[in-house]
Amino acid sequence: MGIDTALAVAHLRDADPILARLIDAVGPLDLQLTAAPTTFAALARATVFQQLHGRAANAIFTRLCVLFPGSGATLRAGDILSASDEDLLGAGLSRAKLLAIRDLARHAADHAIPTLAEARSMADEAIVEQLSRVRGIGRWTSEMFLIFTLGRPDVLPVGDLGVRKGFALTYRQGEMPSQRELLDYGERWRPYRSVASWYLWRALELEKESR
Repeated sequence: MGIDTALAVAHLRDADPILARLIDAVGPLDLQLTAAPTTFAALARATVFQQLHGRAANAIFTRLCVLFPGSGATLRAGDILSASDEDLLGAGLSRAKLLAIRDLARHAADHAIPTLAEARSMADEAIVEQLSRVRGIGRWTSEMFLIFTLGRPDVLPVGDLGVRKGFALTYRQGEMPSQRELLDYGERWRPYRSVASWYLWRALELEKESR
């Protein structure tokens, strides 16, 4: 499911004058999807990137891929299952992330997570529920998969610190909303809450640039 950029931005402008001012400040929507050949590859990358800055995470992910030269830049479940702990830790994975990626690989090998084709026909919450059975994959990682791999238009990751901080900057002069408050306020953004989230992330960048 893709996002109609013009329709989404027009809807958000009409629904929320405060968000409209943020849209004007940020500029055109540029929500880039992350290409992935498989669900496993997308989620393995997301697991590596959890709680790390982009440059450090990318270096670890690159070293992980280099362990398996026959797979190109695509991680495969079988490669992870056959690799030693020493090799995976040597690439920079923490012990927790090693266990998470191995569990993800086992689920993929057992066909216990949906393929990309299957996921594209599933409802958002069904995907979250199924992926959350994997160690280390909770709602946040599942929501990032929905937004940035599948391009789902109506996901509001209320547990994401960046979205909450962006909301605080835009609406509350720095006072952080609770997840419930953000969820309730975000009802006016349906069915384009992913787009609203993208603009709230950009609010943080604007704040840094203004310092």
